[in-house]
Amino acid sequence: MIRRRKLPPLGALRAFEAAARHLSFQRAAEELSVTPTAVSHQIRLLEDTLSQPLFVRRVRGVTLTEAGLSLYPTLRDGLDAFERAVETIRPEARRRSVTLTATTLFTARRLLPALDAFGRANPDLDLKLHASDDVVDLASGKADIAVRYASGPFEALVAEPLFAERFGVLCDPRLGLSHPRDLLSTPLLHIDWRRRGDDPDWERWARMAGMTELAVGKGARFTDDSHALQAAIAGYGAAIGSLELARPELEAGLLVNPFGPILPGEVYHIVATPGAMASEGVSAVRAWLKTAVAGPV
Repeated sequence: MIRRRKLPPLGALRAFEAAARHLSFQRAAEELSVTPTAVSHQIRLLEDTLSQPLFVRRVRGVTLTEAGLSLYPTLRDGLDAFERAVETIRPEARRRSVTLTATTLFTARRLLPALDAFGRANPDLDLKLHASDDVVDLASGKADIAVRYASGPFEALVAEPLFAERFGVLCDPRLGLSHPRDLLSTPLLHIDWRRRGDDPDWERWARMAGMTELAVGKGARFTDDSHALQAAIAGYGAAIGSLELARPELEAGLLVNPFGPILPGEVYHIVATPGAMASEGVSAVRAWLKTAVAGPV
């Protein structure tokens, strides 16, 4: 007896996956190079086949029903696997590449210096770096894997810790700081963090150090932490900065962390969709991140 697969039309499944990923019939139509009406028709066909709605239609967009939420992850991962399999058997298969997204500072300070090590270990794999301080939707296909500085959870993504962040006093060794009280006569450099909450700033550091007399509101302010580090290297004052991202300058003696306390930060995580995390290319990037990028912690 011949076994027949009980699958809905593949065109309808493809339209549903794109619409569910974008939560938009319009954007799904643009991706599939069809009209929104065609996408809507395919999804209606799928809903009729399954005898239940997959989307809640609203004036300003759509959301997934419980059935849609159940179907989407499995279908997404299946199409991801199908795409990878097709690419591997093409006679004219393109050179493999993986896109990694991370913040601008993390890319400059931890990824770029380790690129040579990645090339030596993976001569047949191209690594594309996407530097952005905005969170990239990995399900959109703009990137395959990300390094994110957050405690999680990471919805619909697989995550593993890379290393924990630490913040402390950073300054030019020529300033000669050896005791927290030396800060009373030292210009303070401030970073306007994008995050809100218990930021690693001078106010938090002074509380932990018990230095209530420190004038934490005075001093130059920077919207970019890399500019604050450059000012500290130039000897313009002391900053509370990332000890992990300033590691090259600390190892070269351009900056010192003359005394504590050390402020604990969040953890950098490697994140990807379940389908991408299982791929050979992403596995190579993960291995590189955990060795050449994280290094000794």
